[in-house]
Amino acid sequence: MSGVICEQEREATLSADFFLPLEERLKNKQKVKSRKIILIAGPTACGKTALSLLLASALKGEIITADSMQIYRGMDIGTAKVSEEDQKRIPHHLIDIREPHETFNVVDFYYEAKKCCESILARDRVPIIVGGSGFYFRSLLYGPPSGPPSIPEVRHSLEREMERLGSEALYEKIKAYDSKYAATITCNDKQKIIRALEIIVISGEKVSELSWQHNEVLSDYLYHPWFVYRPRRVLYSRIEARCDQMLEVGLVDEVRELEKKGIDLNPSASQAIGYRQCLDFLHSSQTEGDYKKFVRKFKTASRQYAKRQFTWFRKEPLFRWLNIETHDFEIAADVIMKDYTETT
Repeated sequence: MSGVICEQEREATLSADFFLPLEERLKNKQKVKSRKIILIAGPTACGKTALSLLLASALKGEIITADSMQIYRGMDIGTAKVSEEDQKRIPHHLIDIREPHETFNVVDFYYEAKKCCESILARDRVPIIVGGSGFYFRSLLYGPPSGPPSIPEVRHSLEREMERLGSEALYEKIKAYDSKYAATITCNDKQKIIRALEIIVISGEKVSELSWQHNEVLSDYLYHPWFVYRPRRVLYSRIEARCDQMLEVGLVDEVRELEKKGIDLNPSASQAIGYRQCLDFLHSSQTEGDYKKFVRKFKTASRQYAKRQFTWFRKEPLFRWLNIETHDFEIAADVIMKDYTETT
């Protein structure tokens, strides 16, 4: 019922706006254009957090996390979650809003992030959305995906098939039918594989051709999208160093605690990079060889994820690329702030 009421209110607002004098209607459009939001995307370990903190401090901004795993309580080390000190200094949103066993998807993110943006703008502060999830950023720009709702019988059938055949076999089916979408995921993305096959079975459409892929950018905000990066050679070295640091400060112990809290019950959280490999290690004999294998897989998966992030954002024409290896953070922040302040 509330959805119907909201739709009626929206239509009433649009109708009222139509009958306003031209001057006022143009003023309303200008008001939308002044609702500016900064988007900072980039591959893992490139320095997004440090840059976003600098921007938020200079612009009186607040940070909204576009990270599909930082929303979970207890997933701190493996997600490189911003420190408690920095969270106290700069307001952060969409961090620690779910338990490890609870689900959270791109549609949830879209509505939660929109609420945060409205709240931040109402306080005359600047929303700065930061993360590496291409799906999350795309939902903000174009609206949430319009795939058909899940049908329990179809979903359960696909889950049984996943158990019987394995994720690689089902991934091959997606590659055969929708190679464009398959290129954006891997055979380890079990939840995305099942959802993609569910969409194909229910609608007969390719995931890559869902209507949200062709929508125009939503007009409720004026977005300033940036993709910050470092050259691959430098980035991969930083990724390996970050993985080592995560292990040194207690990633394995963190995953042990999360396992007690039911992370295995969440098909998304349990597949997160670092966590999946560590869970496999904890379920092994935990020999020295098992540990070395875990570390090797953890670093490989992290590098592969960064590679997929580059691939994804190359297809997003709105994002401007900024090499933060050739600029220090202050210069990069100045470039972004200048663009933000000079655009009306």
